[in-house]
Amino acid sequence: MKVLDKINSFVGRFMALIVIAAGAAALFLPASGTWIDTGWINYLLMLVMLGMGMTLDLKDFKLVFTRPKDILIGCAAQFTVMPLMAFGLSKAFSLDPALTAGVILVGTCPGGTASNVMTYLSKGDVALSVGMTSVNTLLAPLLTPGITYLLLHTSVEVDVLNMFLSILKVVILPIAVGFLINRLLGERGKQAAKALPLVSVTAITLILMSVVSHNSEKILSTGAVVFAVVVLHNLLGYACGFGIGKLLRLRLSKVKALSIEIGMQNSGLASSLATTSFPDMAMTTVPGAIFSVWHNLSGALLGSIFSRFGDEEPDSGDK
Repeated sequence: MKVLDKINSFVGRFMALIVIAAGAAALFLPASGTWIDTGWINYLLMLVMLGMGMTLDLKDFKLVFTRPKDILIGCAAQFTVMPLMAFGLSKAFSLDPALTAGVILVGTCPGGTASNVMTYLSKGDVALSVGMTSVNTLLAPLLTPGITYLLLHTSVEVDVLNMFLSILKVVILPIAVGFLINRLLGERGKQAAKALPLVSVTAITLILMSVVSHNSEKILSTGAVVFAVVVLHNLLGYACGFGIGKLLRLRLSKVKALSIEIGMQNSGLASSLATTSFPDMAMTTVPGAIFSVWHNLSGALLGSIFSRFGDEEPDSGDK
């Protein structure tokens, strides 16, 4: 176990560098990542979620259901901050209609499952993160096309059943199984959970390499302007989430979850919607592809930074 502890310590300390190096390799040497089939991504996320479930306790979920205001804050911020930020940045940088549509689609989508992973690695409130992702995803069939229509004067068709089944399969079910394993195995489950940081970083790295390698040509063909918009969109999302949490005097673990949830989007869904809703504008898929790369890099770095800070101050409403 001492060897595993050392490996986990090394991986945790240099997580951001590991992810950046893997992303760069996949971008400039696509063959290094094309062997990772995109169909594996859901299974890799399910593996990480299973591990996360093994770390959860009943008190984590009690927090979500006894204090719903935290989830309401996350939902309200998710569907106001990111869409309006996307619209403002698109106008400020004078993006063409196709790229504007792509950026706004990213902004109107809910947070992705990657936000749950990054919250876990940052030692944030995982239960709250999962709760916000689940609720935001369930609201997305109404809010994503509605807000996109208001900002782009068009409509977006969202497969409600597919999204619902996806969140059940990739997030809720694995976490529930992991939670049950934790309850049944007790101390042995806690020992097995020591391998989770290594498993999580490995899975995230493989996911990133798959996304980057299969989209490397499109990513490299776009100009610096769309890169700047994507990066600012993501970073300002983190900053707004952190600021909102601090303004409301939430516990630091919740501030971490809120910051990451708002900043990280379901960019895979955005790319999918771009393909089906704007078939005549191929460049609409590019912002989602770039966001997929960037937010995993920035999320890993932010998670590494957040993990070094404890959770000393209570909520303004905690007793």
